[in-house]
Amino acid sequence: MHADIAALEADFDAVEQDARALLEGLDESTGGWRSAAGTWSVAECLDHLATANTVYLRAMEPNAARALARGRLRRRPALPGLVGGWFVRSLEPPVKASTRRKAPAVITPRVAPPLADAARAFFASHQAVRAFLHRYAGTDLAGVRFRNPFIGVIHFRLATGLHVLAAHERRHLWQARRVRDEALRAAAA
Repeated sequence: MHADIAALEADFDAVEQDARALLEGLDESTGGWRSAAGTWSVAECLDHLATANTVYLRAMEPNAARALARGRLRRRPALPGLVGGWFVRSLEPPVKASTRRKAPAVITPRVAPPLADAARAFFASHQAVRAFLHRYAGTDLAGVRFRNPFIGVIHFRLATGLHVLAAHERRHLWQARRVRDEALRAAAA
């Protein structure tokens, strides 16, 4: 396995461990708790990630499959380009007020989804991301582009898309961890 693919795999392993630790001992009430109107609960963070992963993969898959069918093999490491790298870094936690964005409507989480349902959807979408990485690891991930599903005029490399997904998951798990901690403090008060 190439070092860049192994690093992405390790990123997704760490995200999965973080998500499982986040959910450990969390009940439906705490998982659905919000600090204020307009904020997201842990369940809503997971629901958002599940939807975003699915939408992003749907945009990436046709170009990756076409590249694989045409024999476009890996030429260089699966790393984001200059603009893509900046975008990935902007998603990383801790989230600063200057990097906060409103989620596009298509990936806004359902209101108050059951925690167990949101967690199942997240882990299923996360496994789909990992399957994509494995399926296309030998493809020219750094050369094949796809249209960003949220900003249609931007085309990212498939490698950038994978790094975006990992950073986006880290961002919202960081958010969910903060919500969980706040919910536990409020319950103890």
